[in-house]
Amino acid sequence: MKKLLFSLILISFSVLSQAQEIKWLTLNEALTLQKKSPKPIFMDVYTDWCGPCKMLDAKTFKDKAFAAHISKNYYAVKFNAEGNGDITFNKKKYSNPDFKEGQKGRNGTHQFADFLNLEGYPTMIIFDKKGAISKNIVGYRTAPQILSELN
Repeated sequence: MKKLLFSLILISFSVLSQAQEIKWLTLNEALTLQKKSPKPIFMDVYTDWCGPCKMLDAKTFKDKAFAAHISKNYYAVKFNAEGNGDITFNKKKYSNPDFKEGQKGRNGTHQFADFLNLEGYPTMIIFDKKGAISKNIVGYRTAPQILSELN
């Protein structure tokens, strides 16, 4: 019986450690949480057609150590620079009036992406605990590369 219980506990820990994933939020959700419990925001700015953005999702963001670090220390945000959701940042509302539903490939650029003055995709943006932009990381990076830039 003790061996069975030990095996079940070991399997549970193994499954839990493998299941570490980043819980992605919208920027509006993260900003609301930040007011209640301040911590920085890690924002992944991507587009649907961006190959390096897909590599970040498939490799970097799936790395267990990276996911654990981001989940513990940041509110994680996914932002489609060509999406159509509304964002309110510093009391100003941003949208994508040029968004076309069902558009294949490139779409209209979101006004918030324009505000961010992006150099390319993907871009990871760090907002400090007060919501101010403190760092931009442009281009594909491995998990260890991003972690070293965050430290």
